[in-house]
Amino acid sequence: MSKNEQTTSHTDTNATQSATQSTTHFGYEQVPVDEKSNKVADVFHSVADKYDIMNDLMSGGVHRLWKKYTIDNSGAKKGDTILDLAGGTGDLAIKFSRIVGSEGQVTLSDINESMLENGRRRLTDMGIVGNIDYVLADAQELPFPDNHFDIVTMAFGLRNVTDKDKALRSIFRTIKPGGKLMVLEFSKPVLPGLSTFYDQYSFKLLPLMGKLIANDAESYQYLAESIRMHPDQETLKGMMEGAGFERTSYHNMTGGIVALHTGYKF
Repeated sequence: MSKNEQTTSHTDTNATQSATQSTTHFGYEQVPVDEKSNKVADVFHSVADKYDIMNDLMSGGVHRLWKKYTIDNSGAKKGDTILDLAGGTGDLAIKFSRIVGSEGQVTLSDINESMLENGRRRLTDMGIVGNIDYVLADAQELPFPDNHFDIVTMAFGLRNVTDKDKALRSIFRTIKPGGKLMVLEFSKPVLPGLSTFYDQYSFKLLPLMGKLIANDAESYQYLAESIRMHPDQETLKGMMEGAGFERTSYHNMTGGIVALHTGYKF
């Protein structure tokens, strides 16, 4: 290869890499990286008021069992400092607040102001005050000190993050040595035949429910697509290890439709 050909090849490679790095997926759509967060924000601003109702309808209430399993396996105890990241309307934060007691502290954090405000109202109405605070934050750039939290949980939020590797590194920084991260997220079905049924449900029934209940079919179409674009169980496990977590593992639930990933910081 001549020098000119080498230069041209190098330039083409750089251009390809630049183009790849400048876009990301929003569901099945490719969008500029700097636009994804706004698009995701629009989705959750739209669904915030119907979020809890739709969760129960979409999962038949099973999401409560997934979250209970997460809490039961968190090892949370009185006096712990816990971050419920992408905590939305506070399902996990409610339980953690009761576990850690007045000696502990729970931070309910979300990047979406509408979701966070709904969570604040819900917990305040339940009388949960004193050991909980609310922080509007991007998981990719968490505004918390190093080595601060005993436990970080992230339930059904990681798939919406633009740069998941960056978010995992940011989370790792904030966890105390000996602490852990728990990521509860939709994953890849592992039972034979389940994928076909799940696809039919996700792409036909889910948007219809969104239209009828939340008057927003498009947002629930995005949610279905975002699940398919999320890394599978082994890939996410590897990403957590790449961010520094050790003793990483995952537990499949409902045939792999959902998986709970756990990793420790030592």
